[in-house]
Amino acid sequence: MKVIIDTNALMIPVQFNVDIFSELHRLGFDYFIVPSAVLVELDRLIVLARGQDRIAAKVGKSLAQRCELVSLEGHADDIIVSLAKDTEAAVLTNDIGLKKRLLELGIRVISLRQKTRLEIL
Repeated sequence: MKVIIDTNALMIPVQFNVDIFSELHRLGFDYFIVPSAVLVELDRLIVLARGQDRIAAKVGKSLAQRCELVSLEGHADDIIVSLAKDTEAAVLTNDIGLKKRLLELGIRVISLRQKTRLEIL
């Protein structure tokens, strides 16, 4: 199954010590998609963030190389919603606003649960 990975989700391994790819495999997902807009957000965080967030953004950018990169321009959340509808993929995110948008459209959402594992909402 396909999953689109959001910016904050790529930062989970550093922030919460959770291996997102192992967790996604456990949930049955084996095809990972990252929109180019997510990489733009990570680049911005690498420049602007400090400490743990900067490290998490750098690691997230590295992890994104394990995924299919999809070149689409625009706001990352809008691209993720559109891409999820077009590909019928689930979305891994911790962004509350994005989760709400996706769930209202009937799109499966995967989120961090109790800071220890991923869960399908």
